[in-house]
Amino acid sequence: MLRASEARDRAACIELSASPEVGTYVGGARPRDELERTVPEVPGRRPGFFVVELGGAMIGYIQLLDRRDAERPGHVRPEGGEAELGYMFLPEAWGYGYAAEACAAALGWFADALPGEPVVLTTQTANARSMRLAAKLGFTAVERFEEWGAEQLFGVWSPVTPSG
Repeated sequence: MLRASEARDRAACIELSASPEVGTYVGGARPRDELERTVPEVPGRRPGFFVVELGGAMIGYIQLLDRRDAERPGHVRPEGGEAELGYMFLPEAWGYGYAAEACAAALGWFADALPGEPVVLTTQTANARSMRLAAKLGFTAVERFEEWGAEQLFGVWSPVTPSG
């Protein structure tokens, strides 16, 4: 289930950001003491941020309305600012298809909310799971570049619009 963030999600958000496994392809785990000080009481309270819940507990999150910084490599518009799909899931939720199902639902929501607007995604090419997910969701590889000390894939998803 996708839902808005609540105060009860704070511990799972901290766990996600502090996990060495989760941090492998996103610049590393963040120090737990820093997270305890900085994560707000209700994390991710903004449009386009979805908690992924299974059995009453948060297993991950998706963010979809954050705009890609024009200074970063990879764009479909010269001025940048494209909506960028981001997601994180707790390791115990990996390998069950939850990310694919949740991201597909969020992309469907986005296509209804902003018809015709493309979505971009960047993932380390070394992250085989994320590469498979991007392909499964229908992202088209546009380019590869070096960022944060690793090769990145930049992909674009465009909603299918009915013709006629």
